[in-house]
Amino acid sequence: MDTAQICTAITDNFPYPIVFADVKHVIRYNNRAAQYHYCTERGHDDLLGKSLLDCHFNPASRDMIDAVINKFKKDAKELFLKVNDRNQRVYITSVLDGNKNLMGYYERFEMNLSLQPTVHQDATQDADNRSL
Repeated sequence: MDTAQICTAITDNFPYPIVFADVKHVIRYNNRAAQYHYCTERGHDDLLGKSLLDCHFNPASRDMIDAVINKFKKDAKELFLKVNDRNQRVYITSVLDGNKNLMGYYERFEMNLSLQPTVHQDATQDADNRSL
């Protein structure tokens, strides 16, 4: 088993889409979840080798992607973009080579868990009793 097989297996087992594009926005890799989401659910043809910008018809989205890449050239920290309509947090993460040159970026998703603090009646009473 080589490193490429291991990396593909890891990303294919990740439950959310992962799409990697180079600095010219050409899609070089997508995991199984991305293939399903973009090709099966949204009706795109195979995206490998195509421009990521062709998937974004809104000029503001294209401008935002270009701005993120320019930011990555100076500061390669992951950026939170938004919470999408599936209640998933969307991030763009830079990918650097061994010399810290920007190779590209990938978009990743995770569930947006909103945890509300819960105060149980018993806990409130216990706190009141301790202060006596």
